[in-house]
Amino acid sequence: MILRVGLTGGIASGKSTIREMFAKLGATTIDADKLVAELYQPGAGGHDALVRTYGPEILRPDGEVDREKLAAIAFRSAEDAQKLNRLIHPLVLDEADRRISAIADGIVIVEATLLIESGAVLRYDKLVVVDVDPATQIARAVGRGMSRDEVTRRIANQLPREERLRHADYVIENNGDLAAAETRTREVYQELLEELNS
Repeated sequence: MILRVGLTGGIASGKSTIREMFAKLGATTIDADKLVAELYQPGAGGHDALVRTYGPEILRPDGEVDREKLAAIAFRSAEDAQKLNRLIHPLVLDEADRRISAIADGIVIVEATLLIESGAVLRYDKLVVVDVDPATQIARAVGRGMSRDEVTRRIANQLPREERLRHADYVIENNGDLAAAETRTREVYQELLEELNS
């Protein structure tokens, strides 16, 4: 038997860090961003869909998707972001489901930014939200090389923090105290194990 767990949070909330902590504790984890990267490769379904929708100008000379060019188009507005999500999200969900179906037992955690917005949250038994205060979120994203304007635009195109928290079965605060986040992740994992075994 498996327990399907969604892991989500806003941009630069530290979802990947928390996913890695869950993996060390023994969960099987799936990173939706890695699935997207695979789907964007030439010959993959996502690549074909993107070129059909946005044209060959989103490609680099080697034929790979130029993610910066794509982001410039796809995050101009909430409508543009939704268009990209409608195009790619079903492909990502199908691939995640395919990988989950190959797992016999245990806790499977799928990390994805838009689990709630896409309606994919309904595919999971439990939802873990990684929460971060907005100032830390912006500082982290800027520290990763994004402009403040781009970060603000992406946050505006994501579900509001309060709404995300309303959907959570578990919340892990990740405002910079890594030890506290790790302690909370261990607590959540123990509760998930109890869910799995009940």
